[in-house]
Amino acid sequence: MTHMNAASLFDANAIGNFWFRYLHVLAGITWIGLLYYFNLVQVPGLAAYGDEGKARNITITQIATRALWWFRWASVATLATGLLIVGVAPDYMQDFMNHTEVADFPLNAKNAAISVGMTLGILMAANVWMIIWKNQKVVIANATNVLSGGEANPDAATSGRRAMLASRQNMIFSVSMLFFMVGAAHYYDSYFSASSSDANTFMLISIVIIALLQLNALGKFGGIKAGNKMLWPYESQKNAIISGVVLWAVFFIASIVLMRA
Repeated sequence: MTHMNAASLFDANAIGNFWFRYLHVLAGITWIGLLYYFNLVQVPGLAAYGDEGKARNITITQIATRALWWFRWASVATLATGLLIVGVAPDYMQDFMNHTEVADFPLNAKNAAISVGMTLGILMAANVWMIIWKNQKVVIANATNVLSGGEANPDAATSGRRAMLASRQNMIFSVSMLFFMVGAAHYYDSYFSASSSDANTFMLISIVIIALLQLNALGKFGGIKAGNKMLWPYESQKNAIISGVVLWAVFFIASIVLMRA
């Protein structure tokens, strides 16, 4: 048995490849778990209140506010620990998607997969803070004001819809994000192989698809009002689940075409 000193348990390799990765997964479970809670439980639950406006507002002020606190800071923790993995793990970015030897082509596929996962994760975190939380603050303030006897804010419904669209988009993205995050090290480096050109082509195609979907969720293709057929993926949790699986299938098929050995 090889004996190692205690310091080696916390060297740069251990910190980058295990400790930050462990914290990354822990924070990610909290973040994505709450994302699914909002989309699969809270949103349809609040809709089921019907005309019970007071009960809905109490739920928003007493439950949603707490969940949103953990939700948004878990996204920060997930993003921060992910970036720390990249920064601390030895040689993580060395020859990133630029391996020229055929024997190293699986590393190009792995790098392309993790790049798509990282792109989705960073965009999802941006959605949390720049769209979801920004608009949910309006909804929460309105609920608090109405419970105190004040007038309802006419902009609250629009803000709520903007937050919902971004949240559903994150749910759609999450299926592929989790697949590529896990698959990069446990699937793509074992069963896929790609030249630098093919890996970059896959990455470029993925970014274009991601950008178009993000713009759609922002209402750039016909607005955010109900009735816009472009918003079908976001109008129910069922539609979001279907869309998430379809998006994953598109990415997966593209990776097979471009990066399968």
